[in-house]
This record gives sequence, C-alpha cells and structure tokens, in this order.
Amino acid sequence: MSSLFVHPDIAVARTIATDFYLDPYYFEASKDSIFAPSWQWIGDTGRLDANTTVYPFTLLPEYLEEPLVLTRDQQNQYHCLSNVCNHRGNIIAQTPCNAKHLRCNYHGRLFQLDGRFISMPEFEGVQNFIPENNHLPELPLFQWANLLFTRLTPGLPATAYFGDMMQRVNWLPLQHMEYRPDLSATYQVQAHWALYCENYLEGFHIPFVHPQLNAILNFKDYTTELFSLSNLQLGIAKAGDVCFDIPPNAPDVGKQIAAYYFWVYPNMMFNFYPWGLSLNIIEPQSPDQTTVRFITYVYDADKLGSGAGSGLDMVEQEDEAIVQQVQKGIRSRFYQHGRYSVLREQGTHHFHRLLAQSLTPTNG
Repeated sequence: MSSLFVHPDIAVARTIATDFYLDPYYFEASKDSIFAPSWQWIGDTGRLDANTTVYPFTLLPEYLEEPLVLTRDQQNQYHCLSNVCNHRGNIIAQTPCNAKHLRCNYHGRLFQLDGRFISMPEFEGVQNFIPENNHLPELPLFQWANLLFTRLTPGLPATAYFGDMMQRVNWLPLQHMEYRPDLSATYQVQAHWALYCENYLEGFHIPFVHPQLNAILNFKDYTTELFSLSNLQLGIAKAGDVCFDIPPNAPDVGKQIAAYYFWVYPNMMFNFYPWGLSLNIIEPQSPDQTTVRFITYVYDADKLGSGAGSGLDMVEQEDEAIVQQVQKGIRSRFYQHGRYSVLREQGTHHFHRLLAQSLTPTNG
C-alpha cells in the first residue's frame, strides 16, 4: 500500500495513487470507511403504497450486501430496519407485502412494524432475556420529497450531504415527481466505481467524448462549485436551447441553465433537467466491476426528449467506453499519478481529497 495523500492545492496536487483502484485492501476498507457511514438512496415512498406496508431490500448488493426492510406502521410512519432476526439470523421479510407485523418464519419471533419485539414462542426459562434488548435495529431515515435515504453506521447528518443541493433547487416541483421505470436503466461497467465517479465530476471531457451533449451545452460557461460533501456542475444552454424557467427569488435567476449536475459523496448523482431528475446510483461490485443505475423521475413530461436531458443512454455508453479504457490504463507499470486541470478538474480533485481523508483520517 502507498500513501493516498492528495495535496489540498489543486495547482500542485497529483491524482490519487493507482493503488486505491488496484489494491483489494482499499476496496474492502471502503465498505466501512466510506460507504457504511454515508447516506445511501434506498428507494422512494412509492415502494410502500396502499397495499404494501413491508418492503425488503438489500443495500448495495454484492458489496455492502446488507439486508434491510422498509416499513410503514399503523400511524403511517416510515421505518428502515434490519431485516435479520436477532434470534438465529434468519431473513425476516422475504417479499413486499401488506402485513400488520413482522414475523420470522424460522421460529416465529414477532415484531411490530417499527421493529419493537413483541413475542417469541417457547422461550420460557431463558435466563436474562430482556425483550427491550431484542428490538430490531432501526436505521436513521431521511426523506427529501419522495426520495428515501439511510446509513448503516454513525456519521454526519443528512444535511451535511444534501443541504446545499436542497437549498439550491428548492423551487423545483419535486413533490410532483413520478418514478418512470420505463425510462430507467441499469448498466454494467467494467471499471472501478471511483473511476466512473471521477469521470462524472469534470466537464473537461465533454467536447472530446460527448459530441451530442457538447452541441447543447455552452462549454466555455460550464462551471463547478464545491461544497463540503457534494458539488455542483452547472450546464449552461446554448442560445435557443431548452433550459429551466428559474423564478426571480432563486440563486440562479437570469442564467440559461440546461442542467444541474449534483454529485453527493461518495456515489450518488442527481441530474436535474427541465423535465425531471435522473438519479444515478453507483454500486461497487469488485475492483473492476461496477453497476450503474439510472433511476428516472419526471415532473414535466412535455419536456422529455429535449435539451441536455435527452440522449442519456448514448452519453452513458460514451462514458462507459472511456472509463473502461482508463481501467486498463491504470494497470500500466508506467502510470501511478496524473495532474489536475486547475480550471476544469476541481470536482475530481475534491473527490480524491474526500477519498483520501476517509481512508486515512489523519491525512492533512
């Protein structure tokens, strides 16, 4: 292992060492150091409809692989719970259903929908058994519009991750977003998850990799703004192209914005277009395999297929091709570090700094 130090001054910094992508140690260490304490998208309130009070799922399949269950209790409150019975480790909820309780089908242990222990058959005589110590662990749950997020281990509050984004686009009609499975997609990328993220975090490559997108965006006005645990790339439309109708009291009034590209550490991308949101979730699978999910929410269907939010599948394929080339390149014995464009790669430098700090907390 080598030091992952990334200098805070982008003008003198070198990119994070290739050991981060190639050494299995860092891939495993990232589970507890980066992903477990960070907020992760777990779906939306639509998963619990009039006929569903229990929705089991796995957080980051094939990586964190944590069995969880989303519930809605009789008071219409949402809960995110461990889906593992604390008697013998059985998975409790198997499929989405409408139920008044959670019952383990192994030995019959019963829980309320908020995780509180109710009863256990044939447990008379067990010494020092305290029901209050046998509730299902409940995870923190954060809701923004209809989007739901949780984290597995203690960490910073959700506002540290989402607050700057929420304030910036608080005028968007997110309450009217509708999930569109027909417009959503899942991609398999043969590259390290962080390579995919850092490609997203700079517009530097747009003129070279995305000719269709480059024809829509005014590259010379493309900017990046850094926040503590997130950042924003502003995509400015060329004259006459589709852009947001920004209200007078919003921070970006007067700007011809075609897209807000928000990234939230470590693996979420919120791409707001005039028609809605393309939420991209980056799921590590192995040091050279990543699952990318495009989840589509629409609030103005009339604008679908226009502007920077059109042709997303083509843009994704272009990104995949270049990132997979980089995955091959970082294995070279002749490459370990690169340098940053001060003008165009602030987001990637910011990301590398956060990675290094998460994995080496004493790093300056």
